[in-house]
Amino acid sequence: MLENVILSFQSVWAHKVRSILTMLGIIIGIASIITIVSTIKGTNEQIKKNLVGSGVNAVVVSLYQEDYQYDFSYSAFPDNVAVISEDTRQEIEKLDSVKDASVFLSRTYSDGNVYYKNTSYSGGVYGVDSHYFDVYNYAVTWGRDFTASDFDTFNKVVILDRAVCSTLFSGADPIGETLEIGGDAFTVIGIVEQPSSSMPVINSISDYYTYMTSNGGSIFIPYTVWPVIYRFDEPQSVAVSTEKTDDMTKAGRDTAKLLTDRQILSSTGNFSYKSIDLLEQAKKLQEMSTATNRQLIWIAGISLIVGGIGVMNIMLVTVSERTNEIGLKKAIGAKKRRIRAQFLTEAAVLSSLGGILGVIVGIALAKLLSSISQTPSAISVPAILIAVIFSMVIGILFGLIPAVKASNLNPIDALRRE
Repeated sequence: MLENVILSFQSVWAHKVRSILTMLGIIIGIASIITIVSTIKGTNEQIKKNLVGSGVNAVVVSLYQEDYQYDFSYSAFPDNVAVISEDTRQEIEKLDSVKDASVFLSRTYSDGNVYYKNTSYSGGVYGVDSHYFDVYNYAVTWGRDFTASDFDTFNKVVILDRAVCSTLFSGADPIGETLEIGGDAFTVIGIVEQPSSSMPVINSISDYYTYMTSNGGSIFIPYTVWPVIYRFDEPQSVAVSTEKTDDMTKAGRDTAKLLTDRQILSSTGNFSYKSIDLLEQAKKLQEMSTATNRQLIWIAGISLIVGGIGVMNIMLVTVSERTNEIGLKKAIGAKKRRIRAQFLTEAAVLSSLGGILGVIVGIALAKLLSSISQTPSAISVPAILIAVIFSMVIGILFGLIPAVKASNLNPIDALRRE
């Protein structure tokens, strides 16, 4: 076998130009497939980052009535939904896949309820516990975090995110300033920010409207002060974080089931807790992207068939050129299977080299296209291995006819041929 491989490389090297031209179809086919697969994988990863967020594997579990999230801004409290206790939060934290859990209250649109001097704020207001910033990977970049005393003594203090700070204070130091929330004065004690790696990737105006237009910023107050602004005993939402992005779906479903079983006291009103499964949405978009590009892979695969025909053609030429050599080998006792193995090995080596060169060209093209068009790409190692193996199989399949023809030559006729 080793001898056949060495002879195959010698034959390829002896006819370099012819060999490269023969491999061209395979090189183009493999390069096209590698480029497409890299683009698909990169796009899918970006979809996941855009919807889920990189570094913040957080799932929100909220109260729903039938298929609609319950809006406390306009609706009365349901009598059969209990307030989530600290014991329940700790039970959630012990669930498989859950790293941390936070109980919080929210109003996503607070226009007319929050003011700084004469400026109205219309973003989100959140009543949070001590776990919220850890779940969402917020870091205090200025001032201080909430303390146990803030929760226990109902301190009217507020923490802003960077967007609110820029909007209301135009970059000035907000620490110690006073916001009016629901007619009460709250003192700004800190600024929080998520790392840039945790933010969605925005590549188009469509992405901007999808991910950013609803983000007018967020202000955070201790959850114990929430009744001062809104109402007592308001059912909360829960945010759970996971170690891995792929664990988010399970963590969200398990949390929703626990809360529905524990917090819903009767079936009146068709209430239940459900998770906002961004990971599932990402998977659906990924499936659409993959299905579209799979057609391109099949089209690129046609060039592999063309490349295989080229290998078969050049191997038939090789058999014709080496007829005397074949006749001599058979005359001194070479068996048919040895002749077949020699030509099959040469065809496999020729197509495998084309596959390896195609992989190199494909990776270079993927990087180049990513750089020029600003579209993401991610090299798939399994796709590379499959491409090389597939190119070898192509060589063996299309080299089979020339190999059989060579092994079936009559040694006397072969030696007579000039």
